[in-house]
Amino acid sequence: MMTTATQSEIFDVRAIRRQFPILERKVKGHPLIYLDNAATSQKPRVVLDALIHYYTTCNANIHRGIHTLAEEATAAFEATRNTVQEFIHAGSREEIVFTRGTTESINLVAYTWGRQHIKAGDEILISTMEHHSNIVPWQILCEEKGAALKIIPVNEDGDLLLDEYERLLNSRTKLVSVVHASNALGTINPVKKMISMAHQTGALVLIDGAQSTVHLDIDVQDLDCDFFAFSAHKIYGPTGVGVLYGKKRIMENMPAFQGGGEMIKEVTFEKTWFNDLPYKYEAGTPNIADTVALKAALDFVTNTGKEKIRKYEEGLLTYASSALELVPQLKIVGRAKKKLSVISFVIGNIHPQDIGILLDNRGIAVRTGHHCAQPLMARFGIPGTTRASLAMYNTKEEIDELVLGLNKIIKMLA
Repeated sequence: MMTTATQSEIFDVRAIRRQFPILERKVKGHPLIYLDNAATSQKPRVVLDALIHYYTTCNANIHRGIHTLAEEATAAFEATRNTVQEFIHAGSREEIVFTRGTTESINLVAYTWGRQHIKAGDEILISTMEHHSNIVPWQILCEEKGAALKIIPVNEDGDLLLDEYERLLNSRTKLVSVVHASNALGTINPVKKMISMAHQTGALVLIDGAQSTVHLDIDVQDLDCDFFAFSAHKIYGPTGVGVLYGKKRIMENMPAFQGGGEMIKEVTFEKTWFNDLPYKYEAGTPNIADTVALKAALDFVTNTGKEKIRKYEEGLLTYASSALELVPQLKIVGRAKKKLSVISFVIGNIHPQDIGILLDNRGIAVRTGHHCAQPLMARFGIPGTTRASLAMYNTKEEIDELVLGLNKIIKMLA
């Protein structure tokens, strides 16, 4: 007989699935099997309820109103900031800025700190496995300033080459902007070590946490990163909301990003005095309802138990990797020593798009293509992959259906 302690550690995936209404639907006559979580995760009922509750009870603009609805909306909005601070272990709530997503968070840093500090001859380091949103802003900045963009290479397994990273770091390095976990390969980078190495040369570090925040425990103070960015929609929250964490002493000295209401203290035709952190970087009316609902998403993850979720997803990854390796002609792309529950693969000469379409006919949702990581695909000499990315609500039975579907596709197209 199990002990009470052991029973409490069981991850009840069936109970979890019941909290996600969309998982009850069918696609083309088949039960939905959603394996595209690295693109966006599905939303639990508590998040949907939070959206409805906001719009039906306290819909109002925030911060400036003195009526009851405005005060309730402001309290709900700012409660999310407190929850984010606790979730990523930031030192203060002033270090939490709401954006539209990871992409805008990175652009905010590029257009403010970057334009203020990067000059001709300086160097910015990124890795081969970066998402386009962590490449393009730095390319634009480097072209504008006459700086150089340097690339940290990866090996055949999809691990960063730390010796090459160490070689690239020098007195000209002003910023390292690197992904915590690859959306295309699942690789978990040793960012704490990389941050320490960069700081020894005087460089600042931005961590793209779009993929890692939902799977890993994040402590920005322990990491000692200067900036950290993530998106709500990849952690069971709504789309259109993101977070930028930045060390207070750095952000206080950065210029404004956008001009408008809320980010000001006083405006005359001669001069504008900007607001204090974090409002200095939150111009105009924000995405209030979805920001309020982000709190529900983070609370849902916390209450479910991040450690339980992580262990369950690790088990799914191991099961899926073993099962997929038995599929004829299938090659997994990315075999890093430390991975999230993301598996990218190619099958012979079958185009990933064909695989995606045929799997969709069986109700199985995967992502195909270059995953906004074209330079990484070029590194491996392929146009793209099929990617299955797993979440807390996925099951071994769904993985079995994926494998069955792939085997049928291979026989059909052979």
